[in-house]
Amino acid sequence: MSKLGNLGARLHRGEISYDFVGKRKIWYGVSILITITAIVGLAVRGLNMGIDFQGGAVFTTAKTSVSVSQAETYAKEASGHDAVVQKLGTGGLRIQIAGMDTTKSDAAKVALAKDMNVDPESIAADLVGPSWGDEIANKAWEGLAIFMILVVIYLAIAFEWRMAVAALVALIHDITITTGIYALVGFEVTPGTVIGLLTILGYSLYDTVVVFDSLKEQTKDITKQTRFTYSDIANHSINGTLVRSINTTVVALLPVAGLLFIGGGFLGAGTLNDISLSLFVGLAAGAYSSIFIATPLVADLKEMEPQMKALKKRVLAKRAQASAEEELAETRGAGEDPEDAAPAVVGPRNQPASRTRGSRGRPSGKRR
Repeated sequence: MSKLGNLGARLHRGEISYDFVGKRKIWYGVSILITITAIVGLAVRGLNMGIDFQGGAVFTTAKTSVSVSQAETYAKEASGHDAVVQKLGTGGLRIQIAGMDTTKSDAAKVALAKDMNVDPESIAADLVGPSWGDEIANKAWEGLAIFMILVVIYLAIAFEWRMAVAALVALIHDITITTGIYALVGFEVTPGTVIGLLTILGYSLYDTVVVFDSLKEQTKDITKQTRFTYSDIANHSINGTLVRSINTTVVALLPVAGLLFIGGGFLGAGTLNDISLSLFVGLAAGAYSSIFIATPLVADLKEMEPQMKALKKRVLAKRAQASAEEELAETRGAGEDPEDAAPAVVGPRNQPASRTRGSRGRPSGKRR
């Protein structure tokens, strides 16, 4: 058996464990810090919405010697808006101008052709109106809201409402972090980004449900014992599925990392960045939230129940008693000195005074 497999087996059996739930305040603090950073990024820089969401034009040129930086300058001068320019495999350029009025596309096309010294007919133009972009954006938000509602309903039925709330918090945590990274990096938000977001929410939910299923199984009749609190069993559930969650996440991240760093970065296929970045960040955030956020939050919510409070009180009292008895036994064992012990009695015991006998063995007394 491999070392990782052996580690997973030992974690599952409870031979070793890490106190994830006991240190939940640390994880909450880390998540709050990351979330605040993401919100600040969204507030300060905002999202770079693609033309599918805010309208605009995409101009595709034939093979040209014009560089990407020169084309960006020409496009801004022609339209008055910042442009995203990508070099195509054919040697041409893809010039995307978001937020531009489509009625001005012909004038912008002519100006671009003049600056680039090409025939205007050689530049293909694709236009997206602002109303279409607004409709696409609204549909994306509606789809996300429906997904969240269905997730909460399913988890509330399959498990309980506390687990549904914890899973919802974890999903919002993942979405916030992913969109915040998009704002900080400046990658364009396209329909592919929305697809990536919905995909990573599914992965995040999968890891969370695996832990919840183990937790539900192990907490049956939990109040009939006094060995473990709810937090203890929750922590064991995390440790028991830890290696499985890590393996799932790593296997999913490897091809996505190939798309992001090799396809989008090394090979320059910028059209892959919109979906690959959301998948990469979302998968990592989802694995983190299922382990460090969702299950510890369930433990916090459950231990607010009166019966769980009573169970925790009994368990802690029993542990305190066992610890005191063990300490007392150790103290007695360490404090006893063999030299101070009473000497053993050798020989017959003293007889009672009323039964003492004379030298011949007869009871003493007056002679007749």
